Amino acid sequence: MGELRVGAAEVDITPKLGSVLAGSLSPRYAEDVSYPLLSKAVVFDDGERQVAYVQNDLIILVREQFDVAKARAQELTGIPAENIMMSATHTHYGPATYSMFEVPAEEEYVAWAVERVGDAVKLAQNRLEPAVIGHTSGFCPEETHNRRWWMRDGSVQMNPAVASEELVRPAGPTDPEVALLVAETLDGEPIAAIANYSLHYVGSAGNVISADYFGAFAEALQRMAGAGFVAIMANGCCGDINNVDRTKAPSGEPRPYPDYQVDRVGNALAAECWKRWSQLDERIEDATVGAATAYPVYRRRTRAEEEQRTVAGGMRATEQIGSKWPQFVESYAREREAMDRMPLEMETVVQALRIGDMAMVGFPGEFFVEYGLNTKRSSPLARTMTIELANDWIGYVPTDAGLDQGGYETWLARSARVAKGSEKLFLDAAADCLDRLAEEE
Repeated sequence: MGELRVGAAEVDITPKLGSVLAGSLSPRYAEDVSYPLLSKAVVFDDGERQVAYVQNDLIILVREQFDVAKARAQELTGIPAENIMMSATHTHYGPATYSMFEVPAEEEYVAWAVERVGDAVKLAQNRLEPAVIGHTSGFCPEETHNRRWWMRDGSVQMNPAVASEELVRPAGPTDPEVALLVAETLDGEPIAAIANYSLHYVGSAGNVISADYFGAFAEALQRMAGAGFVAIMANGCCGDINNVDRTKAPSGEPRPYPDYQVDRVGNALAAECWKRWSQLDERIEDATVGAATAYPVYRRRTRAEEEQRTVAGGMRATEQIGSKWPQFVESYAREREAMDRMPLEMETVVQALRIGDMAMVGFPGEFFVEYGLNTKRSSPLARTMTIELANDWIGYVPTDAGLDQGGYETWLARSARVAKGSEKLFLDAAADCLDRLAEEE
């Protein structure tokens, strides 16, 4: 372990107007740009090893797409692909990167963008300089809400009507922690800030391209710090989390402007991070960096299993879909046909990076919040961030209990494919990565 160096950079990956937007079951087309989409990279070098984290303002990338970006980064930098963690923010206001339901992927865009993602790592490496790092955390409980609710009829629903008399209680917890890792020059100038919060996208109005609250956060934190640096908000485990308090009736007033809620949430998180950053006393110049990867093999559900599960819950899967989105029953049927052509068992990636005495754990999909809470609680490192949509996308990953409860996140499709019994598989994979990193000196 030698002198720590850190470098950071970002590249623009905003698509052209007219691009197909992701985030809906039917296509939308980009008409304007609100917050540009960026790929942001931070490289850490302890004198013996280099590791990199790259965040991308995209809804998802699958493993094959991430692997292309990592291969380019490795070719340009010499950093081994297994030392590079990449993730997506899950903005629903970016280009479609994967064909699903009725939305076709922007294939030409994806081919261009993944090369740019690799470029971001090289640009960050070019900017390596002696640095100090520190980490801290705060809390922002008012912006995170579990979107799954137990209803009076005994069912669990995603996003039920707000202030409904049918609401009983949330079906799961939230994670209000806002973790923060900062890197500064030896003169105290910011190089990069990586924050972590468990919240799905917030959403703009209209068919706009937008980095969502992730972009608003970055701009706000840069204003507060009064400096130009790379600011990242990484998505925590939030497959069952959003920004809507369903116990409160809406005011009835329109948003003052389309990005009002995006900006409000981004500003709130930036303010909490800046407050904690300003109070941060300890920074270190010498820090071990490392990476560990596991390749768990998960099993997908079959139609027969899904039928058995939903019938046991009192309503067949097609009836559940038809009751919420009757216009998409045929789309779900096509998704099931696509799943029939997939292997029953598939390999994916769980990865952890170590930066000094803290860690970042990457999960490959939209993981329920309990995965993050449990991983952080059991981590042997001083502080742990959990980052979803990292290195792969395998759809929603409920807990075993969440799968039994049902709801949108469990309706069989490529976006909800993981079989019951996978909870322990993924938690064990994360724990194994963290244990291996904790042993490194």
